[in-house]
Amino acid sequence: MAVTGILLVLFLIVHMLGNLKIFTGETSFDHYAHWLRDIGTPLLPHTWYLWIQRTVLTVAVVAHIVAATVLARRARAARPVKYAHRKKVRGSYAARTMRWGGVIILLFVIYHILDLTTGHLNPQGDASNPYGNVVADFAPERWYVTLFYTLAIVTVGFHLRHGAFSAFRSLGQQTPRGERRARAGALVLAVALCAGYLVVPFAVLTGLVS
Repeated sequence: MAVTGILLVLFLIVHMLGNLKIFTGETSFDHYAHWLRDIGTPLLPHTWYLWIQRTVLTVAVVAHIVAATVLARRARAARPVKYAHRKKVRGSYAARTMRWGGVIILLFVIYHILDLTTGHLNPQGDASNPYGNVVADFAPERWYVTLFYTLAIVTVGFHLRHGAFSAFRSLGQQTPRGERRARAGALVLAVALCAGYLVVPFAVLTGLVS
């Protein structure tokens, strides 16, 4: 669970940095998007790197879901008899809704792929102009798309904050001082990623990027 989560977080960081290139201008952003399709050439055929990356990420996502399912079943099996009276469990919102958060994120990823990868749900859907696709997607008249995107990214933030902290513990961090650092680090990571992803749609929505 921790290892696959870390792999997915690394992808989120790299993907976010790529998204931020939109602030360098249309030509630069489109060049970057097309460059992704040429990574590894001529050793690899055109777009093969992207398909390798997609395959690895898909395997990581499936493994992450399987690991979550196995852990949930182990937790239930560890206490087959329910409490006669169960006290309210203290914990963060993300910890209590981790599974539903994962479902929401999965649905968002599917939508995101159909929108900005395949272009089927994008109002422009021009594979040769990724910059234009982003601008068309988050245009002011499509504020509801930005709202949905924001809710999804905030969900990712909650999921990531709890997941990152849990990963640190799973990988051996157990001391009280280390736990405080792990909580702080997980919070900083979640906030930074949320801000990095949300700055793009809001820049388009407000006209900063057009």
